[in-house]
Amino acid sequence: MRYLYALFFLLMFVLPGCQQNSRPERIVIKIIETTDVHGAIFPYDLISDQATQHSLAQVYSYVEQQRNQTGQEVILLDNGDILQGDPLIYYYNFERNDEPHIVSQVMNFMKYDAATVGNHDIEPGPAVYNKVLNEFNFPWMAANAVDQKTKESFFKPYTIIERQGVRIAVLGLITPAIPKWLPEYTWEGLEFQDMIEAANLWVEKIQQNEKPDLLIGLFHAGVDYTYANQDENTRFNENASLLIAEQVPGFDVIFVGHDHHGWNKWASDFFGSEVLILGALNGARNVAVANITLTLDKSTNSYTKEITGEIVVTDPFEPHQAFMSLFRPAFDNATDYVVRPIGELTTTLSTRPVFFGDAAFTDLIHQVQLDLTGADISFASSNSFDLEIKPGVLLVRDMFTFHRYENLLYTMTLTGQEIKDYLEYSAGLWFNQMTSSSDHLLLMKKDENGNILLRKNNTASLQNPFWNLDAAEGIIYTVDVSMPVGARIKISKMVNGEPFELQKIYKVAVNSYRGNGGGDHLTVGAGIPVEELNARIVFSTEKDLRWHTVEWIEKKGAISPVSNSNWKVVPEKWVMEAWQKDQLLLFGGK
Repeated sequence: MRYLYALFFLLMFVLPGCQQNSRPERIVIKIIETTDVHGAIFPYDLISDQATQHSLAQVYSYVEQQRNQTGQEVILLDNGDILQGDPLIYYYNFERNDEPHIVSQVMNFMKYDAATVGNHDIEPGPAVYNKVLNEFNFPWMAANAVDQKTKESFFKPYTIIERQGVRIAVLGLITPAIPKWLPEYTWEGLEFQDMIEAANLWVEKIQQNEKPDLLIGLFHAGVDYTYANQDENTRFNENASLLIAEQVPGFDVIFVGHDHHGWNKWASDFFGSEVLILGALNGARNVAVANITLTLDKSTNSYTKEITGEIVVTDPFEPHQAFMSLFRPAFDNATDYVVRPIGELTTTLSTRPVFFGDAAFTDLIHQVQLDLTGADISFASSNSFDLEIKPGVLLVRDMFTFHRYENLLYTMTLTGQEIKDYLEYSAGLWFNQMTSSSDHLLLMKKDENGNILLRKNNTASLQNPFWNLDAAEGIIYTVDVSMPVGARIKISKMVNGEPFELQKIYKVAVNSYRGNGGGDHLTVGAGIPVEELNARIVFSTEKDLRWHTVEWIEKKGAISPVSNSNWKVVPEKWVMEAWQKDQLLLFGGK
């Protein structure tokens, strides 16, 4: 019997001690993050039909180089938004969905250790993201995306990665603003919790249950928590990564994404402990890298940490040849898809006139939306800032510049007053209040002294995102920029000659981003409570606007878009003089 006690003692106390002592006295860990790849798998842009200098093929060359170096452990992470962007991804999302997705094929081949879900990964809908989830050989995480019924995380909340006995916990979180941007069918059955609240909950669980040597955040959310008029007290803040670093102790490194910014900075938590915040740019232009050296303190059996961050650009790396050879058939299939002719354009289409009044580019979007829905009025903005499509044969690839995102088309009910208020809000984002012709027409970014900020090429940027500058079709109206915000819109009548009435209910065509509250035109502008928006939707397409536009052009055969001048900016003399200088500021040239 005493031998059994001896064996029990050995198993309970001696062997665990041996296991702890067997941990390395020093270990170097390199964590590499990609984020917001948006389909940049190959060094080629299928939309512009041009080679690029950045792609996952080049990232893989860098990763393999690092894996082949002795004396370090390499961990590869992705931070979301890979299932949208390049036509290759759209092709595998919706056209070739009967075989393994190109994204899962590529990421499994690259041997990713873990990834976090991004909002654009939810956008293709559950058929796509559930398929990819099942195909991945690694955990796809989002602790705060929970099942509405069970309140359990729908995706894996976190993962433990072990290297030489060292335990690295990686917690995944997703931006919670998805219901504001995406149609409900894409996330039906899910709810998205506040990131800070979820981080507090899961950090406590991880520390109690896993006792990791390193705690890493992998958050598909940006750093600027003041974006879109939010602040540190805004619940469900879209970009809460920095707030978590400051308010939730325990993290060693937080990798960020979503904002396409690129970060390498330090933050401090409540106790003064420093947290490294790292983020890469979009499109695989670079990767964010955390270099971590752990040295074992034998007296406490814990590690001291030396952490540095770096941003590694992908341009200098050649595309990995094995990668390119293996996935070349997928690239060729997508190329055949985007070069399919769909119709003919008989006149040049440009987005530049869009910012100064009614334009053929937006009127074409309006025409498609009104034809598809039979609505009374259409709202739309430009989907590109500076795009020109020359006359000639239109290809499928052209529709990826015309519609950059996979938005559905809604028909909603709005009163005349709500339509006017919607346009007042849009004009407030768009136009400066002019006092003379020497003023600027457009709102542009300024420095703290009120001077317009100029980029290296001496061009300016709009103060607000161009995709939030909505115009209307179906009504005749003016925007008086001599008037203050909220008192600029005068609607004279419907385009068909009927009177426009503020109390009347109209059918309005909008894309799903706007219809779900994106940009705040309907909520802040028109004053419709966010919980009421869904009840206002009387029709939704099942497929995205790009797909329907392709079909619409194929039926037309040839199109000759023109502006019908149903709206204009006044006073016209002021606008004409301001237009000339503002166009130079925005686009350069003579």
